[in-house]
Amino acid sequence: MPLKVAMIGAGSIGFTRRLMGDLLAVPEFRDTQFAFMDINARNLSMITQLAESDIAANGLPAQVHATTDRREAIADADYVICTIRQGGLEAFALDIDIPLRYGIDQCVGDTLCAGGIMYGQRSIPALLDICRDIRELARPDALFLYYSNPMAMNTWACNKYGGVNTIGLCHGVQGGHWQITRCIEGWAQREGLLAGDEALHKDDVEIIAAGINHQTWYVRVRWQGRDMLPLLPALFEAHPEYAVTEKLRIDVLRRFGYYSTESNGHLSEYLPWYRKRENEIPQWIDLSRWINGETGGYLRVCSERRDWFETDFPTWLEETRPVFSAANRSEEHGSYIIEGLETGRPYRGHFNVINQGHIPNLPNNCVVEIPGYVDGNGINMPVVGDLPLACAATCSASVRVQEMAMEAAVHGDVTLLKQAMLHDPLVGAICNPEEIWQLTDDMLVAQAQWLPNYADSIQAARERLATHVEQGTRVALRDWHGAARLQGRTPEQLAQEQVTAANGGNPTR
Repeated sequence: MPLKVAMIGAGSIGFTRRLMGDLLAVPEFRDTQFAFMDINARNLSMITQLAESDIAANGLPAQVHATTDRREAIADADYVICTIRQGGLEAFALDIDIPLRYGIDQCVGDTLCAGGIMYGQRSIPALLDICRDIRELARPDALFLYYSNPMAMNTWACNKYGGVNTIGLCHGVQGGHWQITRCIEGWAQREGLLAGDEALHKDDVEIIAAGINHQTWYVRVRWQGRDMLPLLPALFEAHPEYAVTEKLRIDVLRRFGYYSTESNGHLSEYLPWYRKRENEIPQWIDLSRWINGETGGYLRVCSERRDWFETDFPTWLEETRPVFSAANRSEEHGSYIIEGLETGRPYRGHFNVINQGHIPNLPNNCVVEIPGYVDGNGINMPVVGDLPLACAATCSASVRVQEMAMEAAVHGDVTLLKQAMLHDPLVGAICNPEEIWQLTDDMLVAQAQWLPNYADSIQAARERLATHVEQGTRVALRDWHGAARLQGRTPEQLAQEQVTAANGGNPTR
């Protein structure tokens, strides 16, 4: 029987085609039945047309069934892949804009900090509904592969309260692994250990990364039997690109002794030190790419991509179709996990799973990101051991915020939600307790339509905000767009940039 893979949130512009193509690059999976599901029928239709065109161009028997009915998609699925963004870009904008009024400047706002905490409040009720459908309708022991943020708190909720075996998947470890490889490559060329034109692949550099999602640390880095950890600060500072784009990560590397998996912009909002003073933010970020720390950078890029996709879709249909092959397969873990389980071919990656003593100095039952091995015997997660103390301290603070936020979402507990905000490293570095209480009420009221778990609490939040206005005790807000916010580009501007790039930098040639 062919596999059935349900993809929930299949209207995603990037992930759906990529993950489908990865699976169809495996010879045993070329007749896979895909169930694409999304609440946005228009996006779903466009993605389905592209996917069916890709399959036809590769001459494969795979099939795509598109539906807006989640239960229909999940019925009899062997695997369920989830890429939803609950509330869409409308809610995402509130995650960024409301905290700015309180002085909280976020680059991404989808994992921790005020934006990430609220994203979890919206996502967890929807995910628990998906878990219910998996329990009732999918194949026995169907695996839930979860790709969206906030990765740790959502994966935690699905495993603890959803009753479904859920693995969180992220590509941050691979990205940092490539950066480390490029740094070692440059050093080895300078030292005469590699020829000037000789390149390294990341598989040439042995790593072990461990921690929590977006705060995972490369605790082992070896090349040709050499321990490269002591050299990394100097190698990153000498790199012509990373010395500019990863200034904050390099500073953490110098002070902790370990490099973080996550981007400069992501990491900046999980720590209490780098984004708390408006005048200091620019010294730690770079605006050449959003991921290096731009205020609301990911929101801007997601909005641009949505508008561009809707405008340029006819052109996409006319483009040359991708070839499904091992050479074109991405580094996303999902297809390799399914391949390992179904064919027995072993795969090693880094996965987000429940901590059962894997990292002893992080709390049991939290979600950790550690190396794992997949084959026909299942997914096996070895014990990593204790994290270095500074890394563990940073992760532990975030884990407790994740736990409070997760429990608040499950139980609709406003007090616990406010306590999660209070203990968040960056929110707590910027705001006092009364500001945090008001910020949380503001976000609850603004996002009420996506928060069924707080249905009985929203009116009380409105009344508290109104009372503060009446009594003159409302916390003063700022009219602030952040320390480093860029203007979004229109589809016309993006089209012109493509023309300019194709013409070698000349906009009119």
